[in-house]
Amino acid sequence: MASPLQVAVQMDPLEHINIHGDSTFALMLEAQKRGHALYVYEVNSLALGEGAVEPEHASKTQVTALMQPVTVRREEGNHATFGPAARQSLGQMDVVLMRQDPPFDMAYITATHMLDHVHGIGPGKALVVNDPRWVRDSPEKLLVTHFPDLMPPTLVTWDIEQIRAFRTKWCDIIVKPLFGNGGSGVFRIREDDQNLNALLEMHFARSREPLMIQRYEPAVTAGDKRIILVDGAPIGAINRVPSGEDHRSNMHVGGVAKQIGLSARDHEICAAIGPFLKEHGLIFVGIDVIGQYLTEINVTSPTGLQELERFDGINGAAAIWNCIERKLSAT
Repeated sequence: MASPLQVAVQMDPLEHINIHGDSTFALMLEAQKRGHALYVYEVNSLALGEGAVEPEHASKTQVTALMQPVTVRREEGNHATFGPAARQSLGQMDVVLMRQDPPFDMAYITATHMLDHVHGIGPGKALVVNDPRWVRDSPEKLLVTHFPDLMPPTLVTWDIEQIRAFRTKWCDIIVKPLFGNGGSGVFRIREDDQNLNALLEMHFARSREPLMIQRYEPAVTAGDKRIILVDGAPIGAINRVPSGEDHRSNMHVGGVAKQIGLSARDHEICAAIGPFLKEHGLIFVGIDVIGQYLTEINVTSPTGLQELERFDGINGAAAIWNCIERKLSAT
């Protein structure tokens, strides 16, 4: 077994998670099982530079956070016991799991810049999972555009006339915010739908960001497949099926997770993107596949580990920790 590691988890409040579905919780349970020490902190406690730290540890580029040691257990209503909070240097950790949920906004991007200062292996460094630079440079909906042969017809633009022309060509389209998450703000607009102009006006009145427009894929009624990759290699998949009252399959909005295997096309997609993920330190990734098409590459806070283990007995958290431990022991 690997030597015990000091593991800091950057996440949303642990006390509010669903212990039966949260992938971060699965990662924490597996880390604890291996003897690793766990600490949690929220992203808004990060600090870069000189601050409330011991003088002998002070550094102009030190990154600190208000951390609490924690013990976790799979016990509803009593899943975490916290120790006293203290400001500590992330450079004293071995691993930092960056697991706070999007939105992928300037606050999220700023946190990746701060974590850049500690990312690495060796004294004063911590292996940040996923690599903060490549999380920043790989927005879920834009990264997929680097693999155009794998994706459905897609348009990213501010230009309303371009959006109208896209709908004229493909008739049935999906309109979604470029940096949203969990299915929020995703609309299906059919050929005869008169709401497109109002939708575009509403979005651009509130946001300076472009929209992503994709051809609607009828195969989504059979499910939106989430494939989990570890260090660029697929380990399994779950299928997220729309409820019937909503075109979206995201589990946040009522989609139901079901068991499914990997098709030949799935393996082809994974083989095409896997080397990029591995090369750029994107250890834990979840991709979305509808029918024959790759629609998103999720690198910020992927989900699906617990469902995969329930359906197929695949311990994705163990696969991720095996990868992390290999990288740390290789130096």
